[in-house]
Amino acid sequence: MTQHLSGGPVLVVTKELDPAADLVVDELTIRRVPVMRFDMGNFPSAVSLSAEHAGAPWAGALADEHRSVRMEEVRAVYYRRPRLPAVSEEMQEPHRTWANEQALAGLLGTLYALPVLWVNRPDVDGIASHKPGQLPVAAAHGLRTPRSLITTDPKAARVFCRELGGPVICKPLMGGPLEYPDDRRTGVPTALIDPDTIDDTVSLTAHLFQERITKSHEVRLTVVGTDMFAAEIHAGSDISRVDWRSDYDALTYDVCEVPDDVRAGVLGWLKHFGLSFGAFDFAVTPSGDWVMFECNPSGEWSWIQSKTGLPIAAHIADLLAKGRP
Repeated sequence: MTQHLSGGPVLVVTKELDPAADLVVDELTIRRVPVMRFDMGNFPSAVSLSAEHAGAPWAGALADEHRSVRMEEVRAVYYRRPRLPAVSEEMQEPHRTWANEQALAGLLGTLYALPVLWVNRPDVDGIASHKPGQLPVAAAHGLRTPRSLITTDPKAARVFCRELGGPVICKPLMGGPLEYPDDRRTGVPTALIDPDTIDDTVSLTAHLFQERITKSHEVRLTVVGTDMFAAEIHAGSDISRVDWRSDYDALTYDVCEVPDDVRAGVLGWLKHFGLSFGAFDFAVTPSGDWVMFECNPSGEWSWIQSKTGLPIAAHIADLLAKGRP
């Protein structure tokens, strides 16, 4: 049987311009770990695959114009939001869509079958990224979570607000910007809600309402394997106090420690979903309680490293270099 080689290459699957992936590749290079970096959007036009199954894990070659690696020698995969495979535009519909689906199934399916570490598998990442599934798992592992309502019913939203008897926020259920026909892209921030303004437009789609947590600051907790890197985020403007993503210029940062109960809860949360990496958002109350809002399994981290000096890239590289699933 062909054996997986722990000293083999790491695949870095990402878009062509990705500063975070650049940092990880640099760290792997320092460790003399061979790397093949590619964007799935270049498959099959500029990336080729030939893999054979004969009773053992897939064996064969993955190659582009610069390098080639043996599939059976891959030790780990770092996956960060690549484009989807795209066949030649000369192919006509419906065959083009069908062929794109075949390309995705062939490439990603073969990679899934390799007995290697992923940071993170996109199918697992996708399941874990849904907020409705995140909060009950967090609570089950001892993490405090905000009282929340998902609804398309304006009456239910108004009742929820009255029962809370205090400030309420509304936030997107999933990430992603608004994309306009003129190519403008804008984020959808968390909003502070006046209960008297809730109207029938709530029925147009699902909404997430939550109690507003009184906080002294927030924490972005980046977890790599079992290593934790916590950064306090202090808001310096009114809009950043509601959603710090709305005003990065008003933010200041400090490194902090993670309480033992939060550490245990976070590790349990990651184990539940089978993740090797997660970017968690917490609010910290004036009394010091940590309240988990969400986790982005493929969250950005390079800006936190830049602001705080936390060695996140180095630890991602260490995890990939070990290559153990």
